[in-house]
Amino acid sequence: MSEAVDLTDVEQKSREEIPHPSLPEGSSIYGSTKVFPDYEAENGETYFTLVHGIAHESSVSFVAVLQATRALRKGFESAVYFYGPGSLNCLATRGFPTTGNSAFPGEHNINNQLKTFIAEGGKVYCCRFGLSLHGAREEDLIEGVIPTHPLDVQDAIIHYARKGAIINSTYQL
Repeated sequence: MSEAVDLTDVEQKSREEIPHPSLPEGSSIYGSTKVFPDYEAENGETYFTLVHGIAHESSVSFVAVLQATRALRKGFESAVYFYGPGSLNCLATRGFPTTGNSAFPGEHNINNQLKTFIAEGGKVYCCRFGLSLHGAREEDLIEGVIPTHPLDVQDAIIHYARKGAIINSTYQL
């Protein structure tokens, strides 16, 4: 570790009271017991996710897509519906200085995970009105995303509820 310069005696004393970090990298600090069974889908079960959150303003959108992907891999028919500001997660034109370039590590996590989800058989819906609220164009959607009418949000919930879907609704302000 390189020594910091210009520390006062009190700053140096404070820093040395407890070793930082106190455990070497790779140390386990949490238990690994899984409490609930590792459920797999039963025949015909469905998992439906609603996302009303913007990429990089929290982990809500990314975690929702990861959960939908896990459900898909467990055998559930799985779909994700982006609406409101969440619709922006479906844009293939994100990036800086050009589309597809990540200005920071992880900028395209959601894009990449959506591509994986679609490639593995998941359905992704995106509300056209959500796009329009932010000046986003339908033609800029990630390949395979299904554009939807604003009135479809409620009917999609009814559709999946009538199928008996597990519904995961995420919302971010």
